[in-house]
Amino acid sequence: MLVKALLDSLSADKNNIQALYEEADPLQIAKIYNDEFIALLCALFAYGNARNILNFLKKLDFSLLDSNENKIIKESKGLKYRFQNEKDIAQIFISLRRLKQEISLNELFTKAYLKNENITEAIKAFLEKIYKLNPYQSYGYNFFFGKIFDTIPKSTFKRINMYLRWMVRKDELDMGLFTKIHTKDLLIPLDTHTHRVSLDFKLMTRKIYDFKAVEELTFALKKFSPNDPCKYDFALYRLGQLKNN
Repeated sequence: MLVKALLDSLSADKNNIQALYEEADPLQIAKIYNDEFIALLCALFAYGNARNILNFLKKLDFSLLDSNENKIIKESKGLKYRFQNEKDIAQIFISLRRLKQEISLNELFTKAYLKNENITEAIKAFLEKIYKLNPYQSYGYNFFFGKIFDTIPKSTFKRINMYLRWMVRKDELDMGLFTKIHTKDLLIPLDTHTHRVSLDFKLMTRKIYDFKAVEELTFALKKFSPNDPCKYDFALYRLGQLKNN
């Protein structure tokens, strides 16, 4: 139970506004707008160096989510972030604009989740909808959203699970905009930092970085907090981030 006491102390210390601003984090941008679509962009661009992510997000004109598609293409010229070129970024905005005109992200994720109280099914429904709305394909575009899977994914879907943590949990840190998804069913947004720290703490044994590792760590954390295993996520991430610096 020493690990539980440590994690409880860490989460109490880190799940607040002050800790959020100790290091660069895409949630800093998402919280300014408190909008489900802008938050999704912030979460899905959250790969690579945290400072670079933040700098890129500050360049984005989020009002393009409500603009016509020609304007989106025009205003995206010159934009580039790692695997996404300007065409990829334009099509990302176009896909989310089309989605926004049809259904809210809250409704899309929640409706799929409520069938079996299953987050994986909600992620799958989101991906199927995105790829149905826009036939565009490229490495950068597909990397941004992730691959559609049959029943069990191989990917950790770290960025989508992080987005869902932001949207479902509600405290000083997370926004709690999705009110009908229960925190007990969230999956840990497993990244390399969290994975390494969790192995060090012997919270998990799986050294392969995949969806089975997500399940193993989430199950372990549920023993400490059955109704809110993801309350430990930010603290674990920060520990790993600091160790890597």
